[in-house]
Amino acid sequence: MELNILYQDRDVVLCVKPAGVVSEEGGMPELLRAQTGARDIYCVHRLDKAVGGLMVYAKTKAAAAALSRQIAAGTMEKTYLALCCGDAPDGGEMRDLLYHDAAKNKSFVVKRERRGVREALLRYETLARKNGRSLVRVSLVTGRSHQIRVQFASRGLPLLGDRRYGGESAPTLALFCHSLRFQHPKTGAPLSFEAEPPFQF
Repeated sequence: MELNILYQDRDVVLCVKPAGVVSEEGGMPELLRAQTGARDIYCVHRLDKAVGGLMVYAKTKAAAAALSRQIAAGTMEKTYLALCCGDAPDGGEMRDLLYHDAAKNKSFVVKRERRGVREALLRYETLARKNGRSLVRVSLVTGRSHQIRVQFASRGLPLLGDRRYGGESAPTLALFCHSLRFQHPKTGAPLSFEAEPPFQF
């Protein structure tokens, strides 16, 4: 499989993860090693297997640590594009308590705090509506398992192709990491990338 690599240097490689490939070992790192010839590839953030889009990988332990610090501090900015089934409001925030059932690999919106429950927050803007579907741009404030999928589905707006959460059938899940902004882990220079999703509206 030939990956779309948008940028690379001695410290990082920025690429588009195809839907259906895992972010971690056994998936993207192996493909990147084969394609770039890099000895080491470190995964510092992840996308669900069913989700495609922009990802940055580190080539050194120092770069991995620096990128991980940015993620922990919330300074790595990721924006997603998604197609919802239904007419979404113009935009706003979604704030919920989520519980992820690891055995079922499914997340649920719950009403009260308990063990394993974490707060989830995202902001979104509806870009267009057509034929009972909505194109939305989403910015994650927190990064929980299946967060975008379950938060939209809980409001009657499941994503197209997301049968797990009640969406209409489609060849692929209509969720894509569209933009990625971060500081270079070594130089501190701001880096910004965008890629277009494979689905059309």
